[in-house]
Amino acid sequence: MGEAYQIRDQELPYFLTFQVVGWADVFTRKAYRDFILENLSYCLSEKGLYLYGYVIMSNHVHLVVQQKDGKLSDWVRDFKKFTSKKLLKMILENPQESRREWLKMIFEYHAKSNKRSGDLQFWTHENHAIELFRPEMIESRMKYIHENPVRAGWVENAEEYLYSSARNYSGLKGLIEVDYW
Repeated sequence: MGEAYQIRDQELPYFLTFQVVGWADVFTRKAYRDFILENLSYCLSEKGLYLYGYVIMSNHVHLVVQQKDGKLSDWVRDFKKFTSKKLLKMILENPQESRREWLKMIFEYHAKSNKRSGDLQFWTHENHAIELFRPEMIESRMKYIHENPVRAGWVENAEEYLYSSARNYSGLKGLIEVDYW
């Protein structure tokens, strides 16, 4: 992992990116996006997570988060481990998933080059963690997150995209609650 992208100060908010191996477009399916939201909601209520912003794109998730107990690295490890196991099961045991064999091939290929992954790997090991130690840094990353679906050409306005905290910040009902910055 690059020295520049490690979580050093466990108390500060961070911009994180969780990327699916091979940039596989897993989150084009609503069930998988909803699963990520369910887990983020659980972490808000049970795991001491502050979630300031998020967006779920087709093959990655951006977050601006902070951990109440100052154990952000532990939270990242646990979140990625739990979600990867469940998502792999959801994908590979679903007879309705038309891309099942193709995705399995991608998950196996990436696991082979990484000893700690077992037979299958869902997330990359990098989190692209950027420490947000000034308010203007948080605002900049929040704007980046919220504009992601606009840049992708999926929506014209950020608040139109359901799987983003842009809705919360624009006064609309979001799919999950966030801790406003």
